[in-house]
Amino acid sequence: MNGFQSLAGRLLVAMPGISDPRFEHAVILLCVHDPDQAMGLRLDQPAPETDLRSVLLGLEMPAPDAAEGRPVRVGGPVDKSRGFVLHTDDWMSEDSSIAFTSGLALTATRDALIAMTDLVSGPRRSALHLGYAGWGEGQLEDELGENVWLTADADLDLIFDGDHETKWSRALTAIGVDAAWLSSQSGRA
Repeated sequence: MNGFQSLAGRLLVAMPGISDPRFEHAVILLCVHDPDQAMGLRLDQPAPETDLRSVLLGLEMPAPDAAEGRPVRVGGPVDKSRGFVLHTDDWMSEDSSIAFTSGLALTATRDALIAMTDLVSGPRRSALHLGYAGWGEGQLEDELGENVWLTADADLDLIFDGDHETKWSRALTAIGVDAAWLSSQSGRA
């Protein structure tokens, strides 16, 4: 694919009227983007009635007090039983962390779950996502060409804060777009 430019480390912000209701008002951080595929984590959808402590107990792992009340997010509709820890790169698992942009990494192993509760040597910021959003070869590029998504720079506060209700509008504001002015129609000019 000539001229391919990876969007890994950038945000996808859903346009109004997106045809897939699972992504309405979605803000997704792209973690992998190459000519063959794209993979990202939705940032604005908390997992209902689930916190980090309940996940740890379900995995029969120690659940320290620091896990109590820590929210868990729905990362996307694919493989919802699989967990991904999105975290700052000040903590890395030697064998399994993947740094995909300056300051951020992704780890899908149990040691990342333990590190999330380690207030001394764990990552400064982290979030557990169940599932992910995925695209096959050329699929994301087609959606971008149809104006289904806007792209924005990643912002650590937006990525990790717990204000899920306003993430979409804040992501739009960060790129100078007022949600009230967006049309629910998409397509090519």
